[in-house]
Amino acid sequence: MLIQPFTTKSPEGEKCLQNLLNRFQPADNSCRDLVADILEQVKNRGDEAVLEYTQKFDAPDLTIEGLQVSTAELKEAYELVDDAFMTTLGKAIERIQVFHEREMEDSWMQTRENGTIVGRMVRPVDAAGLYVPGGQGGSTPLVSSVLMNGIPAGIAGVTQRVMLTPPNKEGKVSPHLLVAAQEIGIVDIFKAGSAWGIAALAHGTRQIPAVDVIVGPGNQFVTEAKSQVSGMLRIDMIAGPSEVLIVADKSAKAAYIAADMLAQAEHDPMALAIVVIIEENLTGEILTELDRQLANLSRVDIAKKALRDRGVILIAEDLEEAVGIANDIAIEHLELMVDDPWGLLPQIRHAGAIFLGHHTPEAAGDYFAGPNHVLPTMGTARFSSALGVETFLKKSSIISYSKQALQEDGDHIRLLAGLEGLTAHAASVTERLKDK
Repeated sequence: MLIQPFTTKSPEGEKCLQNLLNRFQPADNSCRDLVADILEQVKNRGDEAVLEYTQKFDAPDLTIEGLQVSTAELKEAYELVDDAFMTTLGKAIERIQVFHEREMEDSWMQTRENGTIVGRMVRPVDAAGLYVPGGQGGSTPLVSSVLMNGIPAGIAGVTQRVMLTPPNKEGKVSPHLLVAAQEIGIVDIFKAGSAWGIAALAHGTRQIPAVDVIVGPGNQFVTEAKSQVSGMLRIDMIAGPSEVLIVADKSAKAAYIAADMLAQAEHDPMALAIVVIIEENLTGEILTELDRQLANLSRVDIAKKALRDRGVILIAEDLEEAVGIANDIAIEHLELMVDDPWGLLPQIRHAGAIFLGHHTPEAAGDYFAGPNHVLPTMGTARFSSALGVETFLKKSSIISYSKQALQEDGDHIRLLAGLEGLTAHAASVTERLKDK
């Protein structure tokens, strides 16, 4: 049996739930020292170090002049993609753009009768780095990563968006990635991956600009590098393995449940696919469907290992218990395959993204629906949100006092400053109040 189902009240079910609640794992630090050395090398030697690492691990014949994608390469990319891709790309960009435009925040002011003005000024960061993984040597280009990271940065008003992606052995970048980037206004693209790419974005080199925010997925070296530079700039998040939790009642179809579990499982052997059902008869059907559908997958070995090692099928007493479990687990992707998903929605407190109904596969959110697919994992949906326009914004407080306002507030300011033992703070008010 690929997955052993458990009732939630059984000892095995209770242990399974406890493991899910405690699934948070810090970033894999087995490469910490190696990554620290890479960061130092790039900081000190810039493009030379980036090129050495790229030649060693990705493109042996790449030259220093070839680190940046050329104008000719950008132009040629359009000749290498077909019309069907361009049509789909255009529609995806429109969906993601329209959704994220609603996220843009406004500056605002408050005024008081005594002349006090306070407020918040919203401004974008100057530069953002978009890291796009190589995708099996460029054979599986992660176009969605370009769009999900680049479009919100553009809406935020980031002046300089810099994209980094590892080249293939011939020193090339997938034309699909290059076209996607250009279609959303990104032309500063560099051939650098892994920790040395992150280092270049963090410290800057002669060719690669330093940035204020780094976003984008990657392997353990990318994750560790992002973690180590996060004190000097903002990163999107430290993400764990991708995960889905499906809440299903008797109206759910086993074929759909199995399909979405497999869609998650094919990501990675550590991917987490969970289903909480209230109809015990579904368990056998789900297992049968998993076996049937597995045979058709290109990544069958990865999916099978993920399900065998980490797949979960739990049988709850009712929907109330199932929703409670979902809230406690705070999953990255939550699917409500129930008869009345909208009625259940108000009860959901914690999830990265919520997919409602039997015809809403997680894949729709990954690529085309509009909301961002960069989501909190490992239970961090309890306190964090999807990547969005706000990831690229910062807020400055605005404070302006009139003379009358300071006279009215002065004693209160000095009292609080005195309690903290900060006499110069109090004196800075007193000096101004001397003036009549």
